[in-house]
Amino acid sequence: MVTWRCVNNCGACCYLAPSERPDLEDYLSSEELQRYLSMVGKDGWCINFDHETRKCQIYEDRPRFCRVKSDIFEQMYGVTSEEFDEFAIDCCHQHIEDLYGANSEEMKYYNQEVYDL
Repeated sequence: MVTWRCVNNCGACCYLAPSERPDLEDYLSSEELQRYLSMVGKDGWCINFDHETRKCQIYEDRPRFCRVKSDIFEQMYGVTSEEFDEFAIDCCHQHIEDLYGANSEEMKYYNQEVYDL
């Protein structure tokens, strides 16, 4: 069984451009949507994402919609705990491919970290 995990030097999930996520209203409350939109910088990246270190500057205090956890995914997307790892890995693959490319170093590193544990 493969287990989802966040890997260093990625940050693909921190690209928040609403045009890339047209269904935000389907899973965010109006308050969460306002906060989400307030976090989107002019370039589409989260204003809390440090591009040099590729790390979140508010990681410990990040909002619920930025947390990749089984119980949160069940609340937000209806993903069961049994489906969580596969679903989260697929989300990461999609974001990494969209931003960096299917054959990018980021994708290779992600796959190596997740599948070669």
